[in-house]
Amino acid sequence: MPEAPNLDLVIKNVRIVRPHAATAELCDLGVKGGKFARVAPVISASEARQVFDGRGLLAFPGLVDAHMHTGIYRPLAEDAASESRAAAMGGVTSSLNYIRTGQYYLNRGGPYREFFPDVLALSEGNFYVDYGYHVAPIAASHIDEMEHLFTEHGVSSFKIFMFYGSYGLHGRSSQQSQFLMIDDDERYDFAHFEFIMRRLRDLMERYPHARDHLSLSLHCEVADILNAYTKIVERDGTLSGLRAYSAARPPHSEGLAIWIAAYLAYETDCLNLNLLHLSSRKAIEAALMMQELFPHISFRREVTVGHLLLDVDAPAGVLAKVNPPIRPRADVERLWEAVLSREVDWIVSDHACCSSEQKTHPEAPGNIWLGKSGFGGTEYLLSGIYSEGCRRGMSLNHMAELLCWNPARRYGLTGKGDIAEGYDADLALFDPGERFVVQAAASESRQGYTPFEGLELTGRVKTTFLRGEPVYHNGQVVGPPRGDYLRRGH
Repeated sequence: MPEAPNLDLVIKNVRIVRPHAATAELCDLGVKGGKFARVAPVISASEARQVFDGRGLLAFPGLVDAHMHTGIYRPLAEDAASESRAAAMGGVTSSLNYIRTGQYYLNRGGPYREFFPDVLALSEGNFYVDYGYHVAPIAASHIDEMEHLFTEHGVSSFKIFMFYGSYGLHGRSSQQSQFLMIDDDERYDFAHFEFIMRRLRDLMERYPHARDHLSLSLHCEVADILNAYTKIVERDGTLSGLRAYSAARPPHSEGLAIWIAAYLAYETDCLNLNLLHLSSRKAIEAALMMQELFPHISFRREVTVGHLLLDVDAPAGVLAKVNPPIRPRADVERLWEAVLSREVDWIVSDHACCSSEQKTHPEAPGNIWLGKSGFGGTEYLLSGIYSEGCRRGMSLNHMAELLCWNPARRYGLTGKGDIAEGYDADLALFDPGERFVVQAAASESRQGYTPFEGLELTGRVKTTFLRGEPVYHNGQVVGPPRGDYLRRGH
């Protein structure tokens, strides 16, 4: 009698793109129990219950989109379903989402002991990819809840929005407490940031097994600079559109915020700092200066696909409004230099689905000041970086480091980010020769537009596997939502 197959699935004839490797070797992949069980030049089809022919496609590890916002402009459960479908079509299998109390998201304040279980309940059964959350301690009382979030819910990464000092999500905010839903006598300021860092340091000492995965992420812009320059640019009236918005949130605001954050980390001995969505030459150079000044601090530097593909002359105009802003071409080129010289640690989408009805003001759709910030793009993350990266000489394996391995390691996704025995069988099968023109109508996102509209990209995801199950194949999302919540740090 022939032996029963010992593998659930064999994926044959794929060229695997592993971080830290030098080539993309033709291999077969054996999957059992949702994990890679074998990686070998040849695995017999008779060893598996199912066989999938990869037809020589590139096989990237499932992407880790470590910077997304789910539920910011739409109900969380609805957003989780549609935007994770968009993630799956882009080869993303792990989605890490920023969330906080206050206006937007669930539009409520209060303790995370009450808030976060509701987030998880709204998420369960709605994500088509695996998902986790970064949490922002907004109220002073939230600092005391950081340990609870870590031990009970596996939240190992926290966030500070440095520009919320006197600045709301989309512009000047005279009522900080109302926007953030905190007590009138509280301030979301540098002292608050310091106390968050001190508590995170305490957690790192108390839980040494998770020391490398406990980290603090920062949106680096200083509210005082934004307030002053927005008034100047609006009053002058010479600039408009994306150029005006970039000038109103100037790069030195990013640089100054990075210096402040770095010194506070030095003062508090908070050693794992993630500098998010760096958008400019000044931001990159400030981040590198801080690394040189404080070599004992583990800085990580992030950029987004939007800041790498778009500049202030993008025809999308207001539709490309985001914080920090899309910058002039010279800044875009400096970001690419940083990517290619390995001064950037990972690339993300900063996906925030903002529908066209919400994005622009109905009476002044071209007014950059009235538009809301943020846009989606997770579905173009791999294709965008492959298209532009290949043109600039970036290796496939370097792409896998930035899109898969590095964010997985930092954020405690120990079973993600590589194609190797024992890792989750997450895979993005990618046709490097297929060209396509970006059209919002073809996306699974409910946004309805994209600032990348009309861009011709080279390379397209054909199939996405999540823990050995296809979730996207040949232009269609496959099956029910299978995403699991990612508990980290344990």
